[in-house]
Order: sequence, then C-alpha cells, then structure tokens
Amino acid sequence: MNDLVVRFPRNTAGRDFVVGDIHGCFDDLCDQMDRVQFDPAVDRIFSVGDLVDRGTQSRDAVSWLGESWFNAVRGNHEQMAIEWAIGGRAMPREIYAANGGQWFIDLPEHVQKAAAAAFLTMPLVIEVETDSGLVGIVHAQPYGYHWPQFVEAIAAGDGYVADQALWARGRIKSADATPVAGVERIYVGHTPVPEVAVLGNVHYIDTGAVFWEFGHGLTMLQFAGIDSEVMA
Repeated sequence: MNDLVVRFPRNTAGRDFVVGDIHGCFDDLCDQMDRVQFDPAVDRIFSVGDLVDRGTQSRDAVSWLGESWFNAVRGNHEQMAIEWAIGGRAMPREIYAANGGQWFIDLPEHVQKAAAAAFLTMPLVIEVETDSGLVGIVHAQPYGYHWPQFVEAIAAGDGYVADQALWARGRIKSADATPVAGVERIYVGHTPVPEVAVLGNVHYIDTGAVFWEFGHGLTMLQFAGIDSEVMA
C-alpha cells in the first residue's frame, strides 16, 4: 500500500463512525459528535471527502485533518483546490467559483498552497477492519466490481481509476445494485441523496449538509456489525 490507500486495523477500544460530505459545515459535525458523545481518546471518524466549499467553515478543514482520530479520503472539491493552487491553475476559475471555490480563490497564494499540500496528503481510498469484515471508503464510487483490484489500481497510480474514485456517478445514476466483491460494504459521498441509499453493498451517505432542500443535513453513521446506526 502507498499513501493513496490507507488501511486501519479494527478498533478494539472504541467506536468508528463515517460521515458524509461536510462542505465547510464543521459546526454540524460537532453537533453530531456531541449527540453520540464522541470520545477522541478511543473513537474514530472517517470521512468520504469534500470537506470544503459552499459552507462557511471551509478554512477549518486543514486543522481537522491534523486530528489523529479524524481521517478523510480526498474528494473532488479537495482535488479542485489542489489543481487551482499547485496544478498551474488547471481548474478553470469560473468552474471552480461556481462550485463553491471562491473562498479558496480569495485566499493569499501561500495559504492556498499550504492547504492544497495538506489536501494532497489525503488518500483516495481508506480501508477499515471491522467485526463484520472489511469496510471501504471512497469519495465518488469504486471502479468495477472487485474491490481488491480497484484498490490495487489506485495504489499503482492509475489515473483513470483515480478519476472514477473522485468524480464518477455512473453507478448511482444507473441504479446499479451489483455488489462489489472482496469487501463487506463501501461508503461513498459525492452525489447528494435525500436519505442514505444502498445499492448492493455501496452506501451513499451525502445527504446534503449544504443542500437543505433535501431536508436531512449531515449524516453520520456508526460501524455496527452488518447494519449501521443512522446518527443524523
């Protein structure tokens, strides 16, 4: 494994949670943590990415990434920041601004580069061992139907597969419920849904922290055997 794929052992001391796209709404995450009496000494949070853009607290993302108990895969919004700050402005300004990136564009260049460097350290895939089996976390969707092959391609730096992990929506658009082999369940975000949706063993948990027309807000789930307890 390399830094694009990070694996975590079973948590034998506390609880593990996964959270949907935060988009700068870190106060909402704090509310969720208070609700479950989160204990940073033993509990862990895993994020499906998109910590930034649209919400008012996007600048807090870097400090959250510094917490040992908070672990996030890279989302397409972190990728856009990387491409803007250290990718030679590869992300067109009008597209980035329209997708919530104006706050980042307005930052001093040295602050942009520091934040983008932090985002670049975020893996594309997280694996977590649980009592019920292996849990996978990726931002948009896994590529194909065999988790180990997908992870191997990510670790090898396959650009097409990385783009699928960051940007793709084909599986949910086609309501593809084909299970992905080699993993007990997968959590993804990226595509806003009115409530948690499950296709095969892929769980879509971006319930719109910043899209209140869905009427749900930020979702936080606890790893709990085969089923997960909804905490939103």
